[in-house]
Amino acid sequence: MALVYIALGANLGNPQQTLRDALHTLAALPQLTHLRASSLYASSPMGPVEQPDYVNAVACAETQLSPLELLDLLQSIEQQFGRQRLVHWGPRTLDLDILLYDQAVINEARLTIPHPGLGERDFVIVPLCELSPNLQLPDGRDIASLYQAMTHHDLQKIT
Repeated sequence: MALVYIALGANLGNPQQTLRDALHTLAALPQLTHLRASSLYASSPMGPVEQPDYVNAVACAETQLSPLELLDLLQSIEQQFGRQRLVHWGPRTLDLDILLYDQAVINEARLTIPHPGLGERDFVIVPLCELSPNLQLPDGRDIASLYQAMTHHDLQKIT
């Protein structure tokens, strides 16, 4: 079994409810076991596109799926929630990203693990630190050090 960390984000419709529903969907999957989730956080959008604020969270679970099988499963869930990939960093009904897959380092056309933005995004670092404060990244950095190195964050804890 591999331990995986998945980022969740949404800013269209009712993003809080979307993330709660997405977490229930993930928890109901037989391919994911021992699912735990962080609190929900409100964050400002990234990128140049004018759009509503996001609601973000991180979940961790165990899986026997390969990284690409997990990616396919997560993308099918995004589709079920009405995800359309129209604009890079654009608004979305649901975004599910694989942050970490055990200590694997993967650089393939469809998938990069660890997620390329993991070390810079407060909406990933803060919930990751909440879930697993002793988490060690494949490059040797630990999530608590990344959290402490943040000069500020604009997240607001929702639940």
